[in-house]
Amino acid sequence: MPDREAPPCSPGFRVPDDPNSARLEQLAQVSAELSAATTIEDVIEATVDHGADAIGAAVSTLVLAEGTRLRMVAGRGLVVGRAEQWAEFGLDDDTPASEVMRTGRPVVMGSPAEIERNYPVLRAQVPVGRSLVCLPLGGSAGAIAFTFDTGWQPGPTEMSFLTVFAETCGQAVRRIQASNEAAKRDWELAFLAQVSLELASSLDYESTLRQIANLSVPTLADWCAVDIGTESGLATLAVAHVDPEKAEWARELQERYPVNHDAPTGAGNVFRTGVSEFYPEITDEMLVASARDEEHLRLSRELHLRSAMVVPIMGQSQSRGTLTLVRSESAPAFVRSDLSLAEEVGRRAGVAIDNAMLYAQSQDVALQLQRAVLPEAVDDLRCWEVAAHYAPGGRGGVGGDFYDAVVLADGSLAFAVGDVMGHGLRAAAAMAQIRSATRAYLSIDHDPAAVMSRLDVMFDQLAITSLVTLFYAVADVTTGTLRFSNAGHYPGLVIAPGAEPRLLSTPTRLPLGAGGDERVTHTVPFGANDVLMSFTDGLVERRGEIIDEGVGRLVELAPTLLAGRLADCVEQLVARLTAGHETEDDVTVLAVRRRGVG
Repeated sequence: MPDREAPPCSPGFRVPDDPNSARLEQLAQVSAELSAATTIEDVIEATVDHGADAIGAAVSTLVLAEGTRLRMVAGRGLVVGRAEQWAEFGLDDDTPASEVMRTGRPVVMGSPAEIERNYPVLRAQVPVGRSLVCLPLGGSAGAIAFTFDTGWQPGPTEMSFLTVFAETCGQAVRRIQASNEAAKRDWELAFLAQVSLELASSLDYESTLRQIANLSVPTLADWCAVDIGTESGLATLAVAHVDPEKAEWARELQERYPVNHDAPTGAGNVFRTGVSEFYPEITDEMLVASARDEEHLRLSRELHLRSAMVVPIMGQSQSRGTLTLVRSESAPAFVRSDLSLAEEVGRRAGVAIDNAMLYAQSQDVALQLQRAVLPEAVDDLRCWEVAAHYAPGGRGGVGGDFYDAVVLADGSLAFAVGDVMGHGLRAAAAMAQIRSATRAYLSIDHDPAAVMSRLDVMFDQLAITSLVTLFYAVADVTTGTLRFSNAGHYPGLVIAPGAEPRLLSTPTRLPLGAGGDERVTHTVPFGANDVLMSFTDGLVERRGEIIDEGVGRLVELAPTLLAGRLADCVEQLVARLTAGHETEDDVTVLAVRRRGVG
């Protein structure tokens, strides 16, 4: 490599007759340093500094291979400016290091004239009296070069020692690179696991993608932008930057200069084509070419962009958006493995968006089905005051809760509250089936045990696999009684003026779909102004506590249902019982009051 005029230094290394000589000991110490090296910086210190001192070199350089390019990672004794000139060059270039890498053999030149004759690119860069030794590090790791002021050239024995020294350096480089690659791979796997965990944590993909942008900074990039496809093109969803002040600049860039969907390069092009764009080095010329005006150029320059990549957020059949990752001038440039990692993040984000959209569509169908079969109004049923409350659970799904109330020909009121185990479209469909069957069977014989028995037969003959809990009752206005049957559901609760609320606890019967059971009709008094309340588990169950505590709270607050208009009282009761607790299950309540005489 080209070097500078240096003050006279010790003559070239020669192996003396005495094996215990100081120079041999120095070289052995350097080899020991290389064996213990854990970073490339350790290798540089051992070779470029200590190794050069041991053999009396005026100039030393270490070149490592990166694909088809060679990069000078360190040099000592170089003329000012030469390090920048030779910072990176090609494997096919006409240089000693390039030839060593191509052939795997050392290059030894005894004079500047010989060096310039073989490598014209070095003409006028080698001072008078210099000689050159360039050695491969073994494999494809790189090369190390030394120049000497005395024009010294190594003999066979000296060359053997230098070759072993270079191979020891190469072994250290390969070992460290393998260790670094393994550590990077472990980090990538951990990062992808964290990304997957975040994407799976919620069906709100917009909030999770914002978190992905925050996860990417600063571990993967200094600046990350997430753009999501809309009907009109791309819209920026999130921007994150390692520097809070520059984060404002980044946001300002995104807001003042939104993505041009029709541009031949950039996020718009990646979104259209689904093909990533990779820019390992961003030059000022690139900034000038992409700037839309002077202010855009100024803001871009203030971000000190060095390297960038734009990858698609790919769904199963189409691009859902783009992920833009940028590193500043103080960070290392992106490499191809970084692009592969970013593309994997984009694929996982795309799958998450697809899943969220499919789930939303399924839930919308289930919710429409559920709303279609629930009665629109149950509050004007002759001599009965009826109030219903239904709210979907916080898990975002649609459950199988249902209720119904029907005035019979004799003025009695038949009503039911049920819960299909499970959630989603299947539960909603089963709920619709059971509610319709209940209405059909009560029209034949509204006795509770008869209705329940017919439902058992239907489950058996149609091989219905869903489990359903059901409380079904008939309030008779003539006799002042309440007849009911319970298939594994919470007991009804009767609240009578001047009396303690009482749960209609009876011997437990199996849910519908559990193989059938002996269905029994129970009868209790139900007078004027009494209230019967039936409910599902979402009203009383809480994570981390036994169910008796929730039922106890309900019984304590139940007398408030007598304090006014029933619909208002039911809403107030539900609000008090669910305050501060996001229930995972649907909350369904049906309350019935027999109006007073007259």
